[in-house]
Amino acid sequence: MSSLAPANPQELNARDERALISAVVILEGKSFVGRLTDITGEPVSQLLKRLPAPVANQINRAVRHTMTQALQVALYKMGSSRLPEPPPLLFQFASTVTGGVSGFFGMAALALELPVTTTLMLRSIAGIAVRHGEQLDQPAARLACLEVFALGAPGKHALSGETSYYAARAFLAKTVSEAAQVLLERGLAGSSGPVIVDLIASIGSRFGVVVSEKVAAGAIPIVGAIGGAAVNLAFMQHFQQVAGAHFVVRHLERRYGPALVRTRYQYFDDQRKARIDAGL
Repeated sequence: MSSLAPANPQELNARDERALISAVVILEGKSFVGRLTDITGEPVSQLLKRLPAPVANQINRAVRHTMTQALQVALYKMGSSRLPEPPPLLFQFASTVTGGVSGFFGMAALALELPVTTTLMLRSIAGIAVRHGEQLDQPAARLACLEVFALGAPGKHALSGETSYYAARAFLAKTVSEAAQVLLERGLAGSSGPVIVDLIASIGSRFGVVVSEKVAAGAIPIVGAIGGAAVNLAFMQHFQQVAGAHFVVRHLERRYGPALVRTRYQYFDDQRKARIDAGL
């Protein structure tokens, strides 16, 4: 996508408005737990409340390890290959396979399966970022790819009248900005500093919510290997869609400026909520 500023920056053109409306629907619409409920036919949100403490601790450990590994991929490997980026469907197929294996072995496989699936998702997210004009040689763009893992969780930080998406970005903004500055100034030598540790913790706290939903769905007896594959496919598709919407917003912010895009985003989200309230 082109990042050239339009002739009239005071309003979005019709094509960009449609793109932003689609992004709002994805970023503010059905959550991952809603998708899982559709797949399993069970109220996954209720199962989340019954996850034993040892399982929750195991999830937290797996998420911390996975986020650390994802950071290494983001800093050392993303954007380094000159080969064409594989299509999203290939990542979805690979995620389905790992989900099937994980579904067969259950919780015992989480520590091995989650880093593999997350790395696949991150590579797919990077390809989506590039297609929307991101420059992955810039630390901020690479961190924006990691940020997607925090945007896929339900919004719990939104103030009254604030969208979940912008609330999540605000929650991460200071840490992401400081991390990008550290990486810009110190390069990879700064990747083990306290700011980076804080970033991993902030993203991991929100990503862990979605992982818990995934684990809860896998705990349903009827799921098993086949259901595990379906859950992991939904996991991959969820974050691919969130990434596409996120990078649409970032592209439009570069094109029109953040203030205008945020105002229009809020307007379209208000319209979306009004239609839901009216039963449309």
